[in-house]
Amino acid sequence: MPFQIVRNDITKMHVDAIVNTANPLPGYGPGTDAAVYKAAGEEQLLTVRYGIGVIERGHSVITDGFKLPAKYIIHTVGTAWLGGNSGEEDIIRNCYRSVFRVAQENAIESLAIPLLASGSYGFPKEIALRIALSEIEAFMSNHDLELYLVVFDEKAFLLSSELYGEIDEYINNNYVEEKKSKEYLFSSQIQYEEALLTALSVAGRAFSNTDRKDSEKERKRKGTAKDAKVYGDFEEVEACEMNDAALSAEKSLDDVVKRLDKTFMELVFSFADEREMTDVEVQKKANLDRKAFSKLKCGTTKNPSKSTALALAVALELSLDDTKDLLSRAGLALSPCSKRDVIVQYFIEKQAYDIYEINVALFEHGEQLLGNQVS
Repeated sequence: MPFQIVRNDITKMHVDAIVNTANPLPGYGPGTDAAVYKAAGEEQLLTVRYGIGVIERGHSVITDGFKLPAKYIIHTVGTAWLGGNSGEEDIIRNCYRSVFRVAQENAIESLAIPLLASGSYGFPKEIALRIALSEIEAFMSNHDLELYLVVFDEKAFLLSSELYGEIDEYINNNYVEEKKSKEYLFSSQIQYEEALLTALSVAGRAFSNTDRKDSEKERKRKGTAKDAKVYGDFEEVEACEMNDAALSAEKSLDDVVKRLDKTFMELVFSFADEREMTDVEVQKKANLDRKAFSKLKCGTTKNPSKSTALALAVALELSLDDTKDLLSRAGLALSPCSKRDVIVQYFIEKQAYDIYEINVALFEHGEQLLGNQVS
């Protein structure tokens, strides 16, 4: 996928370039800066750094990666947290923007970046993350780049305590992993989904048969009740009161019927057309790379992975019912036995469709992110 959050040592990332949180003056300080110099080769990198001279805060420069797996190092200079009223946020935003600009100028296709200013500069983790996600999303919406947000440990960043608490409460109320063996009798999510889809298929056939039988019963019932005036009056009143609701239900049913014969991607494009979204907008919002989206569009990939299917549902801002409908076209289903499914369902029910925020929540809970996996 174009954007991923990974837990790793940034000096070990095999990408075109890594980002280093540098000092304004030549030399290096503690933390990521020191780790980068030691891994790249202190003497060589320091020589180049002295040649560059002072780097202004909010600006970035590029050097060779020397002994690193990465070909280049982009050095950016941030600022310390001073309470939030001294323009600190603007400086860090400029760091991200200048990093992306330098990456573009040097034809960088894959980039690993730490959560800027969240370490020795002392930015509150929540603020540092908010800045990072907004700048990354703004850039990625108009550019193609394989971007990794690299965190070194579990405490590197976190969601707001309020949102995190709501998600955890939702998981506790809806996640049945610990109950599935006893109550659901399924040992895996796959078994659950297969059983659910089979049940829906059987129910559909049963409904069709029952519908024919009910039609015969209805004709007989009307025959025996035609002289029952009280019943007839009641039926007429009910029809008046429920007229608007019936029209709404009929319209909704018409929409469902029109979609019955659509494949997964045909339904994706149908939803996109309803929302006047272009293919590129859908691809970007779903955190999919162009190659993966093209394969789906052309039919090379018949059925998407669940990660991709959920990403498209989020990109299209589907309701929960429409999400379930879309997933079913690929032989998939939301499962209460999957913590990832429960988390995504939480955001869909809240109508919160920011895939970057969703992926942060998934990462914090140790779940696979939404989008396609980069090979």
